[in-house]
Amino acid sequence: MSNKVGKRLLPALRFPEFRDAPAWKSKTVKELCDLKAGQFVSGADINEKPEQNLHPCYGGNGLRGYTRTFTHEGIYPLIGRQGALCGNVRQAIGRFHATEHAVVVSPKQETNVDWLFHLLVTLNLNRFATGQAQPGLSVEVIEKVPSAAPLPMEQRKIAACLSSLDDLIAAQAKKIEALKAHKKGLMQQLFPVEGETLPKLRFPEFRDAGEWDKKQIGDLKPFVTSGSRGWAAYYANQGSLFVRITNLTRESIYLDLTDTKFVKLLQEASEGVRTQLKEFDVLISITADIGIIGYVDASVPSPAYINQHIALVRFDASQVCSKFVSYFLVSERSQRLFRASTDNGTKAGMSLIVVQKIQVVLPSISEQQKIADCLATLDDLITAQTQKLTALKTHKKGLMQQLFPSVGGVPEGQGGFPSVGGVAGEA
Repeated sequence: MSNKVGKRLLPALRFPEFRDAPAWKSKTVKELCDLKAGQFVSGADINEKPEQNLHPCYGGNGLRGYTRTFTHEGIYPLIGRQGALCGNVRQAIGRFHATEHAVVVSPKQETNVDWLFHLLVTLNLNRFATGQAQPGLSVEVIEKVPSAAPLPMEQRKIAACLSSLDDLIAAQAKKIEALKAHKKGLMQQLFPVEGETLPKLRFPEFRDAGEWDKKQIGDLKPFVTSGSRGWAAYYANQGSLFVRITNLTRESIYLDLTDTKFVKLLQEASEGVRTQLKEFDVLISITADIGIIGYVDASVPSPAYINQHIALVRFDASQVCSKFVSYFLVSERSQRLFRASTDNGTKAGMSLIVVQKIQVVLPSISEQQKIADCLATLDDLITAQTQKLTALKTHKKGLMQQLFPSVGGVPEGQGGFPSVGGVAGEA
C-alpha cells in the first residue's frame, strides 16, 4: 500500500535520534506478524482460580481461567476474536493456553514483539467485528488491516518507552490495591465481629469507654423512605439529579456521578418533597444487587432525588454519625446480614420494614465520628491515588497516539473507518 504523493508516513512525535531516519513503511498486519487461532479446551478442564502446575487460559474476552495444558510458551500478543470484547489485545508471557476464540500473534523477524503489542492496541480492532448477538473477528480480516512500521531500532525504542510507562501504571495499581487491602483489614478490626460488642482495635481515648450498643436501624427513629415508580414522567435532559443504583458502588460509600440522569419536577409534585436527598443521608440498594451503600456528602448537587430501587435513611445527626453507619453497613459483618435477610421470591428485594430491622452496633457519637474520619481519610488517599492512575493511563494513551502515525485505508470487504494512531507528518 503506497503513501500519498507529497506525504511521508511519520508519527507526530519521534525520539531525537530518529528524526532523520527513514519514514515508516506502510504494511498490513499480515506483513508484520503471523496470526493463528488457539486450540479448543473443554470448560470442565478450566479452573477459576490459579493453582500449582496450572497455566493461564485465554479466550475471546480475555482470561478465562487456568488449565493443566498449555499451547504456547514465550511472549505473544493475543487478540480476542469472538465475544463482546473481540478485538481486545493483551500480552501473554510464559506458558499459557490460547483457546480457539483467541488469536495468537507471532512477530516476523524484523518486528519487535513489545512494539507489535502496542501497535495492535492502537489499531482498535474491535471496529472490524461483524455480527450482533455474538460479535466476531476473523483472522483474514485482521491480516488485511493497514498499518505501518519503522526500522527495528526505532521499534525497540518505542517499546521500551511504553513498557516503562506500563511498569509505572502497574506499580500504581498495586499501590491502590495495597491501600484497599489495608482499609479492609482496618475495618475488620475497627468494627466488632458478629456476636460481639467490642472491636479488636480501639483508639486510645476510647479504650475504657465500654461496650457498643446493639440496635436495629428502626430503634434509632430515622426517616426511612424510597422512590416510587412514577418518575418516568419527570425525566429530562437537564434539571435535578436523579440517583439510581448505578450511582452506588461497592468501591466506596461516596456516590459515583460519572453517569447521571436528570428529572424536572412540577412544584406541586409531592414525590419531590418525600424523596429529596439531604446531606448525611444513607442510601441502600433494595432490589437486584442488594446492600450497596451510598453516603450523601456535600459534593452531591441539590436538589437530588432517588428512584424506587434505593432506600433513604436519615438519622438525627445529634445522635448518630451517618458516615459511621455507612461504613458499618459496608463491612463484611453487615453484608452477610444483607444477604441473609433479603425477601424471598423470584426477584431479590428488601422491603423498608426489613431495612429498619437491619442491626447496627454503635459506640458513642464521638467514637463514631473518630472511626468515620479515619476511614474517610483512607478513602481520600485511595481516591487521590486512583486519580494518579487515571492520569498515567491518559498520558500513555495520548503518547501512543503521537508515537504511531495515522494510517488510512480499509481492509478489503470492510466498511470505512476513521484513521487510527497519531497524526501523519508532512514531508
